[in-house]
Amino acid sequence: MEGGRTFDILALAENTYSPDAQFWIFLAFFLAFAIKLPMLPFHTWLPDAHSEAPTAGSILLAGVLLKMGGYGFLRFCLPMFPEASVTFAPYILWLSVAAIVYGGYMALAQSDLKKLVAYSSVSHMGFVTLGIFVFNNHGIQGAILQMVNHGITTGALFLAVGQLYDRTHSRLIQDYGGVQKTMPRFVAFFCLFSVASFGLPGTCNFIGEFLVLVGTSFESYVMVLVSMGGIVLAAAYMLWMLQRVVLGQPQTPTISQLTDLNVRELATVIPLAVLILWIGLYPSPLMEMMDASVTHLVQHMEAYQPHLPGLVAIR
Repeated sequence: MEGGRTFDILALAENTYSPDAQFWIFLAFFLAFAIKLPMLPFHTWLPDAHSEAPTAGSILLAGVLLKMGGYGFLRFCLPMFPEASVTFAPYILWLSVAAIVYGGYMALAQSDLKKLVAYSSVSHMGFVTLGIFVFNNHGIQGAILQMVNHGITTGALFLAVGQLYDRTHSRLIQDYGGVQKTMPRFVAFFCLFSVASFGLPGTCNFIGEFLVLVGTSFESYVMVLVSMGGIVLAAAYMLWMLQRVVLGQPQTPTISQLTDLNVRELATVIPLAVLILWIGLYPSPLMEMMDASVTHLVQHMEAYQPHLPGLVAIR
């Protein structure tokens, strides 16, 4: 540190900032991370970005790049600007709940497979910000785990959609139907990725969403109930999509001529399926890995909001 200036994150987190400085700097950081995540109402770039990107670009965006927003909240906003974080938390929590429901409704209305998965990301990222800004162990651990889970399940869904697109050159749900007759191996993985996306017990998303809802329950049961409505919507749009794509009769002659996954394609989806089931059935290694850091962050936030009931209840 030279002349009072530094880029050392730990040194910046240990520094104290005036309430006015915290307010404006937090607002600038929040805007940047909210767009990146993306949060409602800063999400509008995401569906178009996914629909225009190639399969590899969508996987990279969903699996890695969106998580930079959540990382920014945890690494910068909460440690450096705790008072401002507490001040803005109620508004961010309700925006998160709105994003969960809004993303589900929008996904339910999509006819493009990629846009459906993209809007599901808006809903899943709502769980991430909801968990972060309840400021307790369960919520933050669930948010971090949900970032990992979303990268796996949504990346896997984009990969599956890309495998279909390579064969048919169409992403429209109405152009499919009866895929299970010609691509049984693909359908098995596609169904696993889809049910994992809406948090079927035994899959990875269930653990993350459950922890977030437990953490949120210390703050507001209303938020929990509304968020659970978003999970119901997720089950509705994913199962309806599966019904139209996988079951029934082929809608175009191309479907009856599709070839199933080859060895190279199986090598890309099997590891993702293993991760989905492994984290869903045995999340302890990941939970233990993040426990010390999360506990330290929660203790830091507790000093600025000691009356937070969740912190008392978890301890």
